[in-house]
Parts: sequence; C-alpha cells; structure tokens
Amino acid sequence: MAAHRYDRVDTPGANRDQTALTDWLTVGATVALVALTAAGCANAPLDRAGSLQAYDDLTPSDGLVTRTLLKVAKDDVLAAKTIKIVPTTFSDAAGTVPFTPAQRGLVANAADRSLCAGLAERFQVVGPTEMADLTVHAVVTHVAATDPVAVGFSKGASVAKSVLLPAVPVPVPRIPIGLGSLSLEAEARDIKGQQKAAMIWGRAANALTDSGRVAENGDAYTLAVAFGDDFSKLLVKGETPFGKLPALPSIEKLGAQLGGAPKYPACEAFGRPPGLVGMLGHGIGLPPDWTDKGAAAHND
Repeated sequence: MAAHRYDRVDTPGANRDQTALTDWLTVGATVALVALTAAGCANAPLDRAGSLQAYDDLTPSDGLVTRTLLKVAKDDVLAAKTIKIVPTTFSDAAGTVPFTPAQRGLVANAADRSLCAGLAERFQVVGPTEMADLTVHAVVTHVAATDPVAVGFSKGASVAKSVLLPAVPVPVPRIPIGLGSLSLEAEARDIKGQQKAAMIWGRAANALTDSGRVAENGDAYTLAVAFGDDFSKLLVKGETPFGKLPALPSIEKLGAQLGGAPKYPACEAFGRPPGLVGMLGHGIGLPPDWTDKGAAAHND
C-alpha cells in the first residue's frame, strides 16, 4: 500500500497580511519616534558663572546636539607639553539643584576623568602640585535633574517592545519627560595665568540617543563625560572639536575606558571608569553610583 505524503500548504495571503502588519508597525513606530524626538529635548543654557578670566571673542561652534561658545590660541596650546586639572566645581546657581553631595561629586568627577583621559592623548598630565604648561578648570553653571520615574517607564516600554514586537526593527525612544541637561564653562591658562583656551558648553539629553538612568543625576553624569571629551579635543587639536569625523582612541585610552590603568598616574586621582560593568549598567539604566566608585579619594 503506497504511503501518503502530506505536503505543507503555504498560505500566501496570511504571509502577505503578516508582512503588511509588520510594515505598518514599522512605519507607525518610525513616525512616533520622529515626533517624540522632536518634542523630547531639554534646555541647556550657556550661562556664565564668572569663573573665566575673560569672555571676549568667544564664538559659536555648535555640534549636532551640543551648543558652545569657544576660543583657542592654537599655536600656544599646541606648543604646550604638560597639563594639570583643577577638579570641577559647581557654581552657586547650579548647586541649588537638589542633588546630594555624592551625586554632584559623581558628575564633577565624571567630567574630570573624561578630561584626563582625553588630554592624555597628547599632553603629559601631571599632579596638582607640579608645574605645568597649562592648567585646566571647569565649572558647572547649569544642571537640570533627570526624572527617574520617566526613565523607568521608558526602560519598561523598551523591554515590552522587544518581547511583544520583536520583528519591528525600530528602537523605542525614551519618554520625552524629565530629560536632564548640563552646562559648563572651562578654560586653560598658561604658567603665567593667561587664558589660552575657553569654552562655554551646553547639552541636553534627548529622547532618541540618550537612554537615561534611573537617577536624578543620570543625564548630568552622562553629559559630563561628553563635555570632558569635547573640551579635551579642543586642547589636543587646538581647534573646535565639532564638524569633524571622529578619531579612533589610542590603545591607552581604550584600555582606561574599559577600567584599566590610565596612561598617567595623575589621572588615578579621578578613579577608574567602571568599564564593562558601567556599560552594562548604563544599558539597563542603573544609577551611576551603582557602578562608579567616584574619585580615588572617596574610595575606601
């Protein structure tokens, strides 16, 4: 008796319906993403705290998401070989934001650590008591706190989308409520105390690229790292860091970012980055103090 063979019957109509649904969801998610991103921008004013030696001749030089006023004496900065960092502080106005002292400390230290890693790409970074060709200092002039509840909802929505709609290749944007922002002013002075570079920097978190952390200082902490990277590039290259293709970090900088020893011992004062643990913590939205131990002086 011949065996019967049962072939699978395709259902083109069902496949077309599923494809159409996926396409519709993709288009809808994209439209929502664009709308939320356009609406989801905090404000980062370019305030002045009076810490700079001079504000003359500062000119706008904005990036895609960053606003700055800056100036640099290129030849003098490029001639410098050694540099030291005075720890970042908060202005009186920025200090009114209801961060705890530990939260402010993490934000300021994140800026200094990022500065030190970036400056080490060209300069020899020395300790605070040593002589240096340039001395760098930054002041936080404005900060807006993150709404941790809104970030928590955003993280939950992202997880739900990945489970319920895995075929829709559009990321879930962050809820554009309670976005944080950060502004700083910074300068580099030579051994005679003369200003050789200055920058007023402001940037706000946005719903598309900043996933957020469940902490009041979450956005400020992340933005402080971006500031340190931008200001160090200004001094390393002697020109605006914006409008250029990104350069690959050196092996030393990459190793330090992953939690290894910094290129110069002076950078140890700002502690080591949390490395892969910090990256994972950022991805799932953990508060900065869950993964970052802060400055070395605070490590017990």
